[in-house]
Amino acid sequence: MPIRSMTGFARVSRALPPGELTLSIKAVNHRGLDLHFHMPPEFDAVEPAMRAAIRKRVSRGHIQVQVFFRRTADAAGPGIVNEALLRTWIESFRAIADRYALDSKPDLNQALRLPGMMESRSGPITEESVEHEVLAMAAEAIDELDLFRAREGASIETEIRSRAASLREIVGKMEGIRERALPYFHQRLKDKLGELLGGAQIDPGRLAQEAAILAERSDISEELVRLKTHADQTDALLAAEGETGKKLDFLLQEMNRETNTILSKTGGLGEQGLTLTDLGLAAKAEIDRIREQSLNIE
Repeated sequence: MPIRSMTGFARVSRALPPGELTLSIKAVNHRGLDLHFHMPPEFDAVEPAMRAAIRKRVSRGHIQVQVFFRRTADAAGPGIVNEALLRTWIESFRAIADRYALDSKPDLNQALRLPGMMESRSGPITEESVEHEVLAMAAEAIDELDLFRAREGASIETEIRSRAASLREIVGKMEGIRERALPYFHQRLKDKLGELLGGAQIDPGRLAQEAAILAERSDISEELVRLKTHADQTDALLAAEGETGKKLDFLLQEMNRETNTILSKTGGLGEQGLTLTDLGLAAKAEIDRIREQSLNIE
């Protein structure tokens, strides 16, 4: 299955006898699956089914589902004032005005614009009239969202593969320079051993141990092999199924660790060492670019 982005948007609208129904789904980055619904109370009954449908298709991301319903004039019928709500609003207004000695009167026009102040005589939306349509629209929107996320994922995959190829190219250059830098490694080892000997006798076992430690601290061959392997694993992850984003994040941590080790070993090697340092920094830049893209992968 191709990778998918965590970012996407879908909107579906339908004209129904009671009114116009619009459903939208917006998805952005998130560590897990975080679902939020913003719907009129009439649609609360369909929320569990919508949650289940989304969970089957989406594993990560902050998902915001919004449902808007606008009644047609005929369906809505003449409105009536919610007198209980109006009475409460007026009493609260006057109580606050008296408390703070404000010379102000309630504005009826403002009150009638408050949510819930005007009620429709047609009553609540019935399950038979619209709820089935909401679920059908949700399924359509999820399909549209999936296509959007797949297109975004394809672009991300292309970018990451390009960065991984660039990283392998950098490793190849570093391997070539390492071969040419071996004399510097050997000279460093010789100088250090000379300091240890200082014209005095030293235990041969200790000498062999110090020589092995110095050689290990100077050589970067193992780090280069692992870094190249991780670049290959990046391509493999992009082709595998599952939560690619989380796996790639762990792999990038390992790649950064190898690059930091390389940079710590290339000091004091003259011009060859400076070139290795520049290439190590370029490798870190490519890893950071891969990370930026991976943050949006599901």
